[in-house]
Amino acid sequence: MEREQGATLTHVVVLSFPIQGHINPMLQFSKRLASKGLKVTLLSTKSIVKSMEGQASSVTIEPIADDSGEYPTLETMEAYTKRFKVMFSHSLEDLIERNKSIGYATKLVVYDSILPWALEVAKQHGVGGAPFITQSCTIAAIFYHLFQGRITLPLQVSEVSLPSLPLLRIDDMPSFISQPDLYPLLLRLCVDQFHNFHEVNWVFCSSFDKLEEEVVSWISSQWPIKNIGPTIPSMYLDKRLKDDKNYDLSLFKPNVDACMKWLDLKDTGTVVYVSFGSLAALGEEQMEEVALGLKRSNKYFLWVVRETETKKLPTNFIEETTGRGLVVTWCPQLEVLSHKAVGCFVTHCGWNSTLEALSLGVPLVAMPQWNDQTTTLSLSWMCGRSGLGLRWMTKAWSQEKKLSSVLMRLWEKRGKR
Repeated sequence: MEREQGATLTHVVVLSFPIQGHINPMLQFSKRLASKGLKVTLLSTKSIVKSMEGQASSVTIEPIADDSGEYPTLETMEAYTKRFKVMFSHSLEDLIERNKSIGYATKLVVYDSILPWALEVAKQHGVGGAPFITQSCTIAAIFYHLFQGRITLPLQVSEVSLPSLPLLRIDDMPSFISQPDLYPLLLRLCVDQFHNFHEVNWVFCSSFDKLEEEVVSWISSQWPIKNIGPTIPSMYLDKRLKDDKNYDLSLFKPNVDACMKWLDLKDTGTVVYVSFGSLAALGEEQMEEVALGLKRSNKYFLWVVRETETKKLPTNFIEETTGRGLVVTWCPQLEVLSHKAVGCFVTHCGWNSTLEALSLGVPLVAMPQWNDQTTTLSLSWMCGRSGLGLRWMTKAWSQEKKLSSVLMRLWEKRGKR
């Protein structure tokens, strides 16, 4: 971008928690900002920056100073976030000074809402801050009510009534709330994100108003919220950003050719696409139930089973389903969902996957695993508009029958997409 001599232009810093499901929507938002003439720098870990090497992007990607390149786990999360704060502070100070020397004034830090300390660091350097919520407005509202003390844990009631939300059963609540002892650190991250919302310039959320009208209206009375979703590449939506066909980031190596060539050979709406995202881990019984359900349905299927999960597949399953099914360790999900052959999406109900399917008009068969996914399934606007919901049953023997039954009903109800 050309700059007149003496002019000062705006620089925005974006900071995401270093996992795929958080970086993707924040990177897409960064591209939108850059298309408006702003200079945008995404600060991330060395491992993330390395995975994006060679990608042409309007967004500058820089590694965080002193980053060891390690990947956070549940066991290391608390210590990791403390170090992350120190590393980010050093990097932000350096970025501000370097950009100032070339005529760019850093005006705003857009930070992952589960990293609320980023606002404190930004203000120390005289910069404004705006949290970015990577979940739905509904989930944000539920955790905000918990933060405000309107929900008491452990839950002692069978149903929870909250402003602007439908009546929620305990099983409909995020699993961090319905089972608070399972992941106490992650629950604390979800609650603590709100402690300085009263100091922020804006709150950005990866959703859109028409999807959650009532809750958005209520939240707007609490925070200066801006819905900026769906945060998926422009070529699948309004096509305003030239050549914006993918997220420019994949922490897993997709089997692009294998997936697309296989789909090209299938008729319209005949394939069941199955993926449980980048984090969810199914137990061996669950994996077997899905496998048997797919076999019983007698439908073509494309199933993403991450490399770390393949050992859980039933013995000889791949050999027994050759010709009707394709199992890959990762795939280009947007390309798959937009392919004419895909008739439905069996999903864990991760928020990004849900938005992608909604945006592309693909019916959902929902198999939530944890946290917000149970609530995403239960919301009437999701199940009613997009597909059929399916919960895990306590009796394992019935699950494969239920999956195959739902798939057959979906085909009968909706026909070919």
